[in-house]
Amino acid sequence: MSLGPIAVAVGGASGRMGRAVCAAILGAPDLALAGGCGPVGGSRTGTDLGRLAGCESADVPLHEDAALASANAQIWVDFSTPGALLANLARLPAQVRAVVVGVTGLDGPALAAVRDCAAGRALVLSGNFSLGVNVLLGLVRQSAARLGSAWDIEILEHHHRDKRDAPSGTALMLGEAAADGRGRALADVRIGPHGPASGARSLGGIGFASLRGGGAIGTHEVLFAGQKESLTLGHSAQDRTVFADGALAAARWSLGRAAGLYSMQDVLGFSPL
Repeated sequence: MSLGPIAVAVGGASGRMGRAVCAAILGAPDLALAGGCGPVGGSRTGTDLGRLAGCESADVPLHEDAALASANAQIWVDFSTPGALLANLARLPAQVRAVVVGVTGLDGPALAAVRDCAAGRALVLSGNFSLGVNVLLGLVRQSAARLGSAWDIEILEHHHRDKRDAPSGTALMLGEAAADGRGRALADVRIGPHGPASGARSLGGIGFASLRGGGAIGTHEVLFAGQKESLTLGHSAQDRTVFADGALAAARWSLGRAAGLYSMQDVLGFSPL
């Protein structure tokens, strides 16, 4: 016997990713859009979430308060900002039993709020929810382990002109995967940005380069540069729905899980390398 669709509410529902998530929920027969919130004082407050997402009316308005947006929700999916996430997690009612967070550029207070929330709920945190990117993470970790520190690593990412954080959360995930493959912490081997006064490159360093322009959804390349050959691993997203689809896969997976902090690698069942 069916228990009915899973009620999902969305933080950052008026943003690019938030609208994509709302549209994906409205198109999924096993999910129901229970609510959504956007920035305080935003011009879209009160607008129907279905219309915002480019769909038919959902008869669900955009709120400014996460408590109102999640009043009838079982799962909270958040693609807002670090500051908004901090406020949103503090306002979630007890019946919200699972949380999916795709906010990037989290600072100390926001990370602390995520950990606090995960103490009482299943929480999936990821800088990127696409299947391809999560496979790429494994390939980068394996390559870094096998090629060794004599191979220089540079991570290049390109996003749309409105993206605020740099390097992207995905680029940092790739850097962490590469550092982990070498048994190091990224903070100990991160280098750059390169410039006239930066001097020679340090052995075993991992560098980053960020491009911002146009409407690019997200392209990431990891260059392993040796003295006689090079290897490039990459991923390019052609449609923002890949991230929304992955986030909702995480939402379905998280419902009923024990409280704790999980990653997309857990959702996909990947074993640690």
